[in-house]
Amino acid sequence: MALPTKLLLEIVTPDRSLVHEEVDEVQLPGAEGYLGVLPGHTPLLATLGVGELWYRVEQETHYLAIASGFGEVLPDSVTVLAQIAERAQDIDVGRAEAARKRAEERLNKNVDADIDRARIALMKSLIRIQVASRARTKV
Repeated sequence: MALPTKLLLEIVTPDRSLVHEEVDEVQLPGAEGYLGVLPGHTPLLATLGVGELWYRVEQETHYLAIASGFGEVLPDSVTVLAQIAERAQDIDVGRAEAARKRAEERLNKNVDADIDRARIALMKSLIRIQVASRARTKV
């Protein structure tokens, strides 16, 4: 049996479907580190963390900010069920910067009850800023 040459990528959040496209390559932000996926990959189910997901269609690379969820990898498809997923061009950088500042202030106050939530909020805001910068640098 021949290996597939493309992957069907589906990215879904509780609100909507963001991506349904044939792609050449995907990188997922796994909870234990980033996972690179090419057609023919061994099946797996992975927990996703906060990070940057990118996928490539021929020479064009697309970026999304992802926070929490699951990724199912099959030899010919990748399905991402994410709590939060935003395309680079849809991210409001001003809002992400404000969220970063709020999270840093909470971390500096050192209130034990809010430390974990503040760290997660900081990670989400930093990933949004990073992913949004990818959209701004594209020509």
